[in-house]
Amino acid sequence: MPLLKLRESQIMKIHYLTGICAVFFVAIHILFRLVMPFGQSLEYENVVANYHNVYYVILLELILIFISIHGFNGLRVILLELKQDSWWESTMTILVLAAMIGVIAYGTRTIIIGSGL
Repeated sequence: MPLLKLRESQIMKIHYLTGICAVFFVAIHILFRLVMPFGQSLEYENVVANYHNVYYVILLELILIFISIHGFNGLRVILLELKQDSWWESTMTILVLAAMIGVIAYGTRTIIIGSGL
């Protein structure tokens, strides 16, 4: 019996939605970078200043979440293609969810430390 009650078609809709949202938020992130010359935007003081901008911190968190969900779900789909049974599906879903939560938690920790909250 699968761990989650979501049908695969619903999971793929989430996958497509997170992909579209990730592209949108990464585009906004790139626009933030175009405000000043590229070399200046990578200077330490400017990078630290970005982390003190609440809107930028929220943008980084959204990028982290959407790309993590999209990427780990893609990995889950690839792993489910290797073997076709319910135990394997449940195990891979649990492992991928745990890895995704770990990556999001560690990335959020980094964003919080960088922003000085």
